[in-house]
Amino acid sequence: MYQFGWFSTGRDEAARDLLRAVQSSIELGGIEAEIAFVFSNREPGESEESDLFFKLAKDYRIPLVNFSYQKFKAGKGITDSQQQGGLPQWRLNYDREVMNRLRDFHPDLCVLAGYMLIVGKEMCRRYNMINLHPAAPDGPKGTWQEVIWQLIDSKAKETGAMMHLVTPELDQGPPVTYCTFPIRGEPFDRYWREWEKMSSVSAQSRGETDPLFKLIRRYGLAREFPLIISTLKAFSQGKVRIRAGEIVDASGKPIDSYDLTDEINKLVEAKL
Repeated sequence: MYQFGWFSTGRDEAARDLLRAVQSSIELGGIEAEIAFVFSNREPGESEESDLFFKLAKDYRIPLVNFSYQKFKAGKGITDSQQQGGLPQWRLNYDREVMNRLRDFHPDLCVLAGYMLIVGKEMCRRYNMINLHPAAPDGPKGTWQEVIWQLIDSKAKETGAMMHLVTPELDQGPPVTYCTFPIRGEPFDRYWREWEKMSSVSAQSRGETDPLFKLIRRYGLAREFPLIISTLKAFSQGKVRIRAGEIVDASGKPIDSYDLTDEINKLVEAKL
């Protein structure tokens, strides 16, 4: 059976909700796979939220592997001021120990699901890993907040979300799957008109309470879980694969990425 490796810090309710959604799809037969393990860079007792996540994984009887990067860092005598520029050697050593602890697992694909560490090059070579980015291919980089501010400042007409291959360069890996949606037309236009009346004020300075900002976020967020689930479903059914760092379709033909826009739009239509 197709196997996923699940990497998560487990830091909030969203991490639990995503695990629930994916496990539910597996149990219902949508995703034809199993989660081989859950790995967290936290250990029990470090965070109440993470502890709830660990309990959920155990309730699903998924093998759980914990290894605290904070304790590892403290044991090396590392301070935050020593972490400027790239991944320091201690972080690469941490990744090596993670891989050692996961040596008995052989996942077909690994998913970063709220894993709050940059993955080093050695781990990227060991596993095919994918991660969510809240923008379409060739769209803005950065956090979801930064993405939305850039969309507004550039007066963009559409955006989306994608799952991309994880590389040591943050958010630079090639897109694997994606979906797009317009941010013009209804219900967006009235909010664009309101924003244009204040065009001398940057989107970012208006903050996350800005109505246009909130609307773009709502439409993007509604697509994130469906995109992740549809992506895992496509991988488990062999519709898309990663071969030597290249995205290929079911026949083995290289593709730029796998467009799931129509499927995702149908899934979220009722919600919005």
